[in-house]
Amino acid sequence: MRVILYVHSLVSDWNHGNAHFLRGVARELVADGHDVLALEPEDGWSRANLVADQGEAPLAAFAALFPELRSATYGPGFDHAAALSGADLAIAHEWTDPAVLAELGRLRREGDFTLLFHDTHHRAVSAAEAIAGLAIAECDAVLAFGESLAKRYRAHGWGRQVAVWHEAADTRRFRPPETDAAREGDLIWIGNWGDGERAAELEEFLFGPARRLGLRGEVRGVRYPPEALAKLAETGLAYRGWIANAEVPEAFARFKATVHVPRRPYAEALPGIPTIRMFEALACGIPLVAAPWQDSEGLFRDGDYLEAADGAAMTRHLRMLRDDPTAGAEIAARGLATVRARHTCRHRVEELYRLLAVHGTARVRAALASKETTS
Repeated sequence: MRVILYVHSLVSDWNHGNAHFLRGVARELVADGHDVLALEPEDGWSRANLVADQGEAPLAAFAALFPELRSATYGPGFDHAAALSGADLAIAHEWTDPAVLAELGRLRREGDFTLLFHDTHHRAVSAAEAIAGLAIAECDAVLAFGESLAKRYRAHGWGRQVAVWHEAADTRRFRPPETDAAREGDLIWIGNWGDGERAAELEEFLFGPARRLGLRGEVRGVRYPPEALAKLAETGLAYRGWIANAEVPEAFARFKATVHVPRRPYAEALPGIPTIRMFEALACGIPLVAAPWQDSEGLFRDGDYLEAADGAAMTRHLRMLRDDPTAGAEIAARGLATVRARHTCRHRVEELYRLLAVHGTARVRAALASKETTS
């Protein structure tokens, strides 16, 4: 197949977690012999902020680390019809500009490629009017990254078909360290401050426990305002700023534990949707403690990670993981097994193929059938 991915960014993961998943999916598609091209806006927010924060070096690092991936930019006057010429499949992310999505919808009406709409955000809840105004009806199906989000689409009549397509770990990159070196640090948290929608949760489940236990560790991420950095300075955890997602496995390998603190819109309005960092952490074999969230779809098994109902429980769990590496290793091994069995980008690509076999155009079904015949 020739696959075109309309993304916010593939090359930049600055405050853009969806890039992690898209890279993993694209790598699996390329490994299957498909021709994959990502198109991203030339003025994309994530890419612009990455360059402003870190310079051009991360863009060169992306090309070196992911030589099989191709990404090009588009702006006003870009010929989308030419870009889609000969395409079998196009997947447009929900941050795609409404005018561009409308143009893709028009081209879909006139063409025979399959067009999918991919949503990995909470705007269907927090900014429903923005989603309602998109040309989703022109798409062959919607890919929603959780059942609670899919239900929103179905209830509003957004999209012809709505399928659940959870994010997952790129296990070509996210895996345990090859050598079982000592984990010298106590705790690492990788996450962005964003708009402060989990400020209270970070105080209860990260800053407070770290402060009480005197944990040695670090926090990585961006968009931390001065007041957040002041709170962090009281914990003993060092703030190290942005980290390229490709470097995260090596960072996890240095610490005894990490935590999952979901953003409030997901925990309250879209239950059952973990952040992609949860999949990635478990794939790296680091013990994880989760703040309250509802695994309503049964993504994980009991014991894959520890659950903390409140700050006191988080403190107890982190103390145990600091002091009992054997118990931590047992928990990590169980979580790793579940991710490898259920939640890799390989699994998601196979799910995509099954969806296309039902909801794809004759063109994409023929392309998949031809691939199966020749493989």
